[in-house]
Amino acid sequence: MTGQIDASRRPITAKDVARLAGVSQSAVSRTFTQGASVGPATREKVRQAATQLGYRPNLLARSLITSRSNLVGVVVPSLDNPFYAQVLEQLSAAFESLGYRILLFSTANHEDSDPVLEEVLSYRVEALILVSASLSSSFAEQCYAIGLPVVLFNRRIDNDNISSVTSDNVTGARMIAAFLIAAGHRHIGFIAGKPTSSTGRDRQRAFHEALDAAGRGVPVTEVGAFSFEGGAAATRRLLTVQPQIDAIFCANDVMALAAIGVASHEFGRHVGKDISIVGFDDIAISAWPTFALTTYQQPVVRMVERTVRIILDQLERPGSRAVAEIIAGQLVVRRSAHAPEHGVVIRDGQSIWQP
Repeated sequence: MTGQIDASRRPITAKDVARLAGVSQSAVSRTFTQGASVGPATREKVRQAATQLGYRPNLLARSLITSRSNLVGVVVPSLDNPFYAQVLEQLSAAFESLGYRILLFSTANHEDSDPVLEEVLSYRVEALILVSASLSSSFAEQCYAIGLPVVLFNRRIDNDNISSVTSDNVTGARMIAAFLIAAGHRHIGFIAGKPTSSTGRDRQRAFHEALDAAGRGVPVTEVGAFSFEGGAAATRRLLTVQPQIDAIFCANDVMALAAIGVASHEFGRHVGKDISIVGFDDIAISAWPTFALTTYQQPVVRMVERTVRIILDQLERPGSRAVAEIIAGQLVVRRSAHAPEHGVVIRDGQSIWQP
């Protein structure tokens, strides 16, 4: 190919690419339009010319012409919790395979307030996924009111018009209670998440009710607010006020990892022997030998797959009925908790407990 353009003089356009590739301008447009028909040879010539010239298609201009942005907004809290990074990675890969891109909105600097709806809409997102536990229900309801497809991920609200996808928080918390009881623990503590979080409330209520129903009473509880620092402080309070505690269930893995550090290094407890610590999520670091955290594994891949299907259904069939999906996970047993004598099985290379 010849006719190199001096890119320092002006922006490279589709017309420049077409001239260099020896094709029509419409062929360039079709090459960079998801699902458009273009021959393999033409596509290759266009991509080679685009690479040589440093051309990037103007997605914003195209969205104004086609009324499609192919952008899906995702609202998340701080990425300090690796669980959210894992969710974003899965969402990004799933939507990319369908020709969409993820646009991230973070509530890290204003966790107690909703993002401005007008700001989100200014990016012309075609749908929105709300992962942040701190968002009020009114934000999702505003999206629904203007016809913007919206799905709540790992949280829910009391509105039958809003779709949601969560893991089975209630069953997970009950399973952890049964696991700790079966392992012979008598003095069990609980470190809660945020009271404004539906997932945190579900885990706390189910865990309390399961222990109470088993005759163990409501466990001593401290709030860690889902953060590492909060989990560490809550563990100190628990073990200072109730030194006889022999098991702690933390409402997420980040707090559980903090509890392991505090219990072992500050209180001299042998984690997995004289005290069991259990989390919820199964983030990647939980499997590291340093922590070997027993935890309820959220089925992130299946949760993401279902979320994507719901979004696509709402895009293809506006006004489609909302769904509330609850997807079962499993309790993965590692060294941070001593296991009951019965119920542990090996599944896909992991130790799984089945009550």
